[in-house]
Amino acid sequence: MTRSLQAVAYRRPSVLESSADEQRLGLETSRGATPSGAEDHPRFFAGFLTSPQVASAGLLAVADVAAARYYQRQLRASLDPVVTGNGDRLRFESFSGCGGVYARLDVLEPGLDGGEVGHGTTNVDVNNPLREALSRIGSDDPLHLRVGPEELAVTTLDGPVVEKKVPLPDRWLRGFAEAQVIAAGFDLRAELPAAEAVRFLRALPRGTGRGSAADPRWVVPAGRTLRPTTRPVPGAVCLPGPERLIALQRVLRHATALRVYGPAATGAASAAGAWEAVLPGMRLTLTLSPDASRGFSGEGGVLDSLATDEAAEDAELISVLLAWEPRIDIADLAASSGLTAERVRAALVRLGTSGRVGYDTAEAAYFHRELPYDAERVERHNPRLRSARALVAAGAVALDGPLGTVTAQDGHVHRVRDEAGTLSCSCLWWAKYRGGRGPCKHALAVRMVRRGGAAAEQDRARVDGGVR
Repeated sequence: MTRSLQAVAYRRPSVLESSADEQRLGLETSRGATPSGAEDHPRFFAGFLTSPQVASAGLLAVADVAAARYYQRQLRASLDPVVTGNGDRLRFESFSGCGGVYARLDVLEPGLDGGEVGHGTTNVDVNNPLREALSRIGSDDPLHLRVGPEELAVTTLDGPVVEKKVPLPDRWLRGFAEAQVIAAGFDLRAELPAAEAVRFLRALPRGTGRGSAADPRWVVPAGRTLRPTTRPVPGAVCLPGPERLIALQRVLRHATALRVYGPAATGAASAAGAWEAVLPGMRLTLTLSPDASRGFSGEGGVLDSLATDEAAEDAELISVLLAWEPRIDIADLAASSGLTAERVRAALVRLGTSGRVGYDTAEAAYFHRELPYDAERVERHNPRLRSARALVAAGAVALDGPLGTVTAQDGHVHRVRDEAGTLSCSCLWWAKYRGGRGPCKHALAVRMVRRGGAAAEQDRARVDGGVR
């Protein structure tokens, strides 16, 4: 797995101090991004957690996902959650080692006490000593948390446990992009009270780690609970690999409700979904990929937005206008930038490929985060996009009304048809996935050529209008 290394320097080691009346969690920061620019050792957050036991359970759940593989479990998983400060909340994020589960704990303003939340992002390794320390936090134990952009530490009565920054896998970066694109199409489908949530989750079957035909593929609201169904009836939510919700068990006794999000059920194809445990002052959300064997990094949902020539320039403009908001308002960005809402969304997708925005299903809004990755990785992360650009550059695309013909380098000819804005292709990729993993390289190439022709027509019209 490819990883990106970042050099860091700390003023002093993080320390953990205990006194008779409180536990203090200390975190030393390195150079980080802030609203006023890069700073050495910025203060990120210093204050208490109002529900320390709940927050500890939520952090452990995020760490559980980072340490787990729900598919091909014999392979090693990664252990590096991401932490972001958004001014009024802290977000802890991770992906499973197989890339098919995205976890996020949002510690909201009511969950924080006695300190202002700064702005910044870091990734940390949650090792066994830290997990053990968090698991010992009692309901009456005060927990003081200090977070900086390059490291995380927690204070307990047992002494110091310090977490050093570790590299972030490139696959996570692709997953961050795909997960936010998919989640933006979700709606709230069901909300269960605490007792029903516990009953439903504990009754789920345990899978084998490679998917099981006996697992319920869909669930549908039934009164105050959910019941399994074998087909995607209206209002149903796909639940592939129920064992992938196991991390929610950490917080069940603290949950006040369980919310389920997903796209509209269309056809028999499996779909992603998000499962949110509502907690005192915070939320824990697990987003599942459409299949246990499929990681978010290969879903291809970002390709259409990345295929536009103006996406890179739009993303650069939008990135300047972002202000570490916990909720990004697309209408406000469109008004400030002069771009259409569609182009703003495409720019946010491109920024997502470098980990700079995420999507919160509970608030139906994007949020700003910063990860230290360069925009040039966009092409390297998406080989279909590179291949499509190569086909366009080679003049391999010919248009004839709604039909596009793409002649590959090996001489094979592929037919791409446009039906009401949806492209289909005669290639094996399309035959296998039917668009379920984004467009194939041939469809992308046709779309690029069509958009280029439309832009040229608009330019000619502006020139003609000016001459007249």
